[in-house]
Amino acid sequence: MILPDKVKRIIERLSEWPSIGPRQATRLAFYLVGRGNGSLREAVADLNSLQDIKLCENCFFVHENSGALCNICGDSNRKTSIIAVIEKETDLISIENTRKFNGRYFIIGPLSRLGVLGVWQKNRLDKLKTFIQRDLDGKADEIILALNPTTGGDFGATILVKELSPLANRITRLGRGLPMGGEIEFADDETLSEALAKRN
Repeated sequence: MILPDKVKRIIERLSEWPSIGPRQATRLAFYLVGRGNGSLREAVADLNSLQDIKLCENCFFVHENSGALCNICGDSNRKTSIIAVIEKETDLISIENTRKFNGRYFIIGPLSRLGVLGVWQKNRLDKLKTFIQRDLDGKADEIILALNPTTGGDFGATILVKELSPLANRITRLGRGLPMGGEIEFADDETLSEALAKRN
């Protein structure tokens, strides 16, 4: 390839990012080069600032607070005994945008098509169990499995029901206003609000 090595390396790095293949990575690399040195310095500084971002010790959402908790877990007005288990940070943002949920969240991580939990997901699940046992006297009022309505989400829900049933008075799933195979991240506020209201 006739590209300089530095451009090749940034293309390889960008290709590792979600939803970006080699062709899109190449376009992005040329876009960055074309923006000039000032813009590149700003982009590098912004990327470096991500090193200051922390993960909440309760739910694994991002924050930059001085303590260990994100703004949601640290909010005393939230119902801590109602927990929505979600796959991704973008799912949390989508549900929050509906303004229909006042509980707390737990990010389990993206589920495979087989719904199998990886090692790091099992470690996260252990932290949720510890939280419920320690801070909720061993029982959550409700755990909402707000997983994507995909094959992986359905299989994952089956596993999570077995794991979490002893730790909740009630386990529910989002209503099926969400289309099969769809993703929470891309659902509109009204559809998500209906799915929350019609959970079962």
